[in-house]
Amino acid sequence: MSEVKRPLPRVGDNILNLVPYTPGKPISDVKREFGLTDVIKLASNENNLGPSPLAREAMRAALGTVNLYPDGSCFELRRAVAGLLACSPDQLIFGNGSDDLIRLLGLAFLQSGDEIVQDDPTFSQYEAAAVLNGAICHKVPNLNWAHHLDAMAERVGERTRIVFLTNPNNPTGTTVGARDVDSFMNRMPDETLVVFDEAYFEYVERPDYPASLNYVRDGRNVVVLRTFSKAYGLAGVRLGYGVTRSEIVRILEQVREPFNVSVLAQAAGIAALRDVDHLRRTREMNHAGKCAFYAAFDALGLAYAPSDANFVWVDVKRDSRTLAGELMRRGVIVRAGAAFGAPTHLRVTVGLPEENARFIRELKEVLGT
Repeated sequence: MSEVKRPLPRVGDNILNLVPYTPGKPISDVKREFGLTDVIKLASNENNLGPSPLAREAMRAALGTVNLYPDGSCFELRRAVAGLLACSPDQLIFGNGSDDLIRLLGLAFLQSGDEIVQDDPTFSQYEAAAVLNGAICHKVPNLNWAHHLDAMAERVGERTRIVFLTNPNNPTGTTVGARDVDSFMNRMPDETLVVFDEAYFEYVERPDYPASLNYVRDGRNVVVLRTFSKAYGLAGVRLGYGVTRSEIVRILEQVREPFNVSVLAQAAGIAALRDVDHLRRTREMNHAGKCAFYAAFDALGLAYAPSDANFVWVDVKRDSRTLAGELMRRGVIVRAGAAFGAPTHLRVTVGLPEENARFIRELKEVLGT
């Protein structure tokens, strides 16, 4: 059908300057593009062990109610998470994934000319929240692939409304410890909102990992974000939550879309929290997978960042887009670091043991070793 060309409606400059998020390539796309039947995805930091059997059963049981709108207050889920964290239910905000909550933070606390401070490289949705609201994003280069907290603190100014601290960081998997975070927080102005994005919290093995919820308990202007997408294996149903002062929750509720957490997501989240054995198996699988990657990278002479997440950031010493493309043609999807400003790095998710072994085997062949 022919289309008459007419001028577009006026688009804001901030929208034109927004760089869309580029997700990892789906398995189905790679199969179609390369004519493959056996493809593994180690690109998007998903839990390849899958969701808890309890969560699967809860979703099946909830299917009969999907003709009804979900509980907009997430009452039962709220009670379950509050019990887990020993916090008040009114200190919780729920979203369609934690990136939904990042968008709400931008809507609620950013206006034109305001500023945010973030690490670089890190999760792209912080900058998106700033751009969408006409705010300025200050990116502070990290130090040895970890947050440079002193430099970030120095960048905070009178117009800084939000500081995003991603711990563990994505794409590097690195963490910052409690002592350094305490020092950083002592330098933060009272009115500046500090957001701890802890999407990979359940994978952390670092003994001095910061107890960020204590800042919330102390009444600081802090939001702690966590998600069911990673360790709980529920990326496809989209469920995240934030913990903060009840006053901040009330502000975020004013900009939250109604019914932003589905019936299936609420049911799955409640059940997933009960399955401590599944979470334990996930952690054990992740630890073993990281060790396998480290051993392989050491043998290949490839530098990597020790990770507290479910992925490893590795320098493959060549163009990462080309190498990722060669791996994709072999049925292994990984994330090229070029998207994060690191042209020779790959981010590879820890998968099932057989998937990890296949990635290592294919990487060796592509590198010619």
